[in-house]
Amino acid sequence: MPQHTLAKTVTIRGIGLHSGVESTLTLNPAPANSGIVFVRSDLPERPRFKALYSAVTDTRNCTCLGNAKGQVVSTVEHLMAALNISRIDNALIEVSNAELPIMDGSALPFWKALQEARTLVQDAPRKVLRVLRPVRFEDGKGASVELAPAAKFSLSFDIEFPSKVVGHQKFSGVVTPEVFASKIAPCRTFCEKYQVDYLKSVGLIKGGSLDNAVVLDGDAILNEGGFRVANECVNHKVIDALGDLYTAGMPVLGSFRASKSGHFHNNELLKRLFADTADYEIIEE
Repeated sequence: MPQHTLAKTVTIRGIGLHSGVESTLTLNPAPANSGIVFVRSDLPERPRFKALYSAVTDTRNCTCLGNAKGQVVSTVEHLMAALNISRIDNALIEVSNAELPIMDGSALPFWKALQEARTLVQDAPRKVLRVLRPVRFEDGKGASVELAPAAKFSLSFDIEFPSKVVGHQKFSGVVTPEVFASKIAPCRTFCEKYQVDYLKSVGLIKGGSLDNAVVLDGDAILNEGGFRVANECVNHKVIDALGDLYTAGMPVLGSFRASKSGHFHNNELLKRLFADTADYEIIEE
């Protein structure tokens, strides 16, 4: 299987969830073996951020890439999930702000943009990280993530929330492009109303609204029309996991299991995986 990049440049515009500032995202083709690279086009030096687990500097409310100067590119996970399932190995992504546009809170706008751009085959073999031994991370508060050897990538995720409209939800299976497009990509980020009130009080989610998130108020959904798909909440967690796992720098071949976890746990899992070379090998697909 060869590597792929974008066949043409596409542009996406929207506001940042936390900043509320308009952001322009330009997805460009990139050479083989260059990986996924973000560029802050609004800064004079145009700093670059390789989309790798080791460059993640913050996992509170999103996945944030940063450098030694304190410059960041945040909320990359939804786009990274779409790149992962689109099998895009190399892309140069220019962003005109510190934060990617949140769009509607799902991965669907990014998925559609990548389908519009189409893919270009490159003259280099695709590399895959194959898990050789189980690796696990638990936070001591009931959340856990694990990668284990498997013949193909599969994902299992379960969540538990007190709200009756969420409750216990589980996803388990192989995320094909078809499954992603219909059941995963449309799923929006979600939160409780009290969380919204708190985050706004501390100066975050300035761009947050019912247009880019599902907001729960006890057992009620404040969004008109309710959920888009069954189990939308856990399926959005699948988006986050797919995006975070792609910061391995290549596709992961293994079984991923997660319970009540988030960006922090995904990043810690990759740190533990890469800490011991006996846990994995890099092969050509």
